[in-house]
Amino acid sequence: MSKRKICIVTGSRAEYGLLYWLIKEVKTDPDLELQLIATGMHLSSKFGLTYKVIEKDFNIDKKIDMHLSSDTSIGISKSMGIAQTSLSEAYNQLNPDIIVVLGDRYEIFSAASAAMIAKIPIAHIHGGEITEGSWDDSIRHCISKMSHLHFVATEEYKNRVIQLGEDPIRVFNTGGVGIENIKKLKLLSKNEFEKSINFKLNKKNLLITFHPVTLEKNTSREQFQELLNAINELEDTNIIFTKTNSDLNGKIVNQMIDQYTSEYPKKSIGFTSLGQLKYLSALQYVDAVVGNSSSGLLEAPSFKLGAINIGDRQKGRIRAKSVIDCLPDKKDIQKSFERLYSKDFQELLNTVSNPYDGGLSSKKIVRVLKNFKLQDILKKNFYTIKFQS
Repeated sequence: MSKRKICIVTGSRAEYGLLYWLIKEVKTDPDLELQLIATGMHLSSKFGLTYKVIEKDFNIDKKIDMHLSSDTSIGISKSMGIAQTSLSEAYNQLNPDIIVVLGDRYEIFSAASAAMIAKIPIAHIHGGEITEGSWDDSIRHCISKMSHLHFVATEEYKNRVIQLGEDPIRVFNTGGVGIENIKKLKLLSKNEFEKSINFKLNKKNLLITFHPVTLEKNTSREQFQELLNAINELEDTNIIFTKTNSDLNGKIVNQMIDQYTSEYPKKSIGFTSLGQLKYLSALQYVDAVVGNSSSGLLEAPSFKLGAINIGDRQKGRIRAKSVIDCLPDKKDIQKSFERLYSKDFQELLNTVSNPYDGGLSSKKIVRVLKNFKLQDILKKNFYTIKFQS
């Protein structure tokens, strides 16, 4: 009996970190054959050529260069077209039994589209979520409708995927996949962490990740400047910036980070990619995750760590009590810092639980990928929820 071929597609540094244990679980299963495709930012020198990080852990079967030369609407659309063409060729050569994709980025939309046209079943991780401030929201739901198996992070998200018309027997609540890294990785000590980033921590420390809000026009510079203005008022505080993904107008934010860290080298440092080990290690020693990254909602609560969530990018996502929402406005951000460092809030953090903690997600996902019957899986009936009158 031939092994079931599981093809996992990864397009960004953060997403690979989330997928790591799943990839490892598939690779070590004697009944499964791992196929791995790296695309998107992994193949871009501007984003650190992170495919080299993957190659330290696993063999990459196909590298798909999308030519991420521009962060404009036209440039991104062209890159999506290149990705879909190249991925369709890769699928034809690899002939996988099922494609596994995670999340809501545009390169993953291309990966799912190519698989759909090629009549290859698709398994989607982290569907059903809402991020009303970005186009990721639409992309995520589109991928869900193209997919045939669904691995979601909470019961609410499971219900939302079913609300999209997906059959409940194909939707599985496996928890947030990023939690497994926190449970399994041996994180760095404070001294090891400081050496790894060549930067000394202060009395207070913040980890800042701010991505462009893709459904708003020309707001990246203004919103990020408001954040920079707010952190300039903080005393005895060091800042660790992680730069944006290959998003619309992402270059603007990255240039502002470079300018800020060059002006304030003693209290700030910026990274294109920290990687999962250093990123999660940082969460042990900072006072908060600040910006609009999903990690402030998905991972920070496991560290009993506060998160200041700025603007609408994550609007609609389930959040723990550790998340402080604020406007992209200097005064409101400053109020959030006051709230963060208040005695009441610090005591509250001790009681926080992570709503995305579903245990060891990778084992749950592999069990389904291994055993779910794929014959006739491509044909889907729209599941209609019966409402009580």
